Amino acid sequence: MSVRSTVTTTGSTAETTRAVVQEFLDARVAGDTGRLIELFADEVDWLLAENPAVPWIRPRSTAAECAAQLTELMEHTVPEDAHASVDAFLVDDTDAFLMGHVSGTVRATGKSFEGPFALRLTVEDGRITRHHLYENSLSIAAACAP
Repeated sequence: MSVRSTVTTTGSTAETTRAVVQEFLDARVAGDTGRLIELFADEVDWLLAENPAVPWIRPRSTAAECAAQLTELMEHTVPEDAHASVDAFLVDDTDAFLMGHVSGTVRATGKSFEGPFALRLTVEDGRITRHHLYENSLSIAAACAP
């Protein structure tokens, strides 16, 4: 009986994780930074390879800073050229793993970037506590260079 209870709890946790991550994706697509602030925890373990050539890639740790990444990205890229696809969306308890492809154009240079990405999100108490993004930062930095 305790095994069954563990499975039910794990399943419920995974369902919550999937629902929160789907809300996160929907808020990103909608450009809803207010909702993103609600979805991020007060403190977030944020990992994105910092690159001084890319203005929207920098350290962040608060919900507001994490949500602002979307605003900064949209300020520096051409919205109609922005594309992202998710090829895999896996959930394991509190962790979600998304893999896909992203592309866009840097507004200041007119140069394009593209490449694969992997995103690990952790959801605890209904909020995102970890955001680790791995992407083709060389392609993005090259597109930002004059």
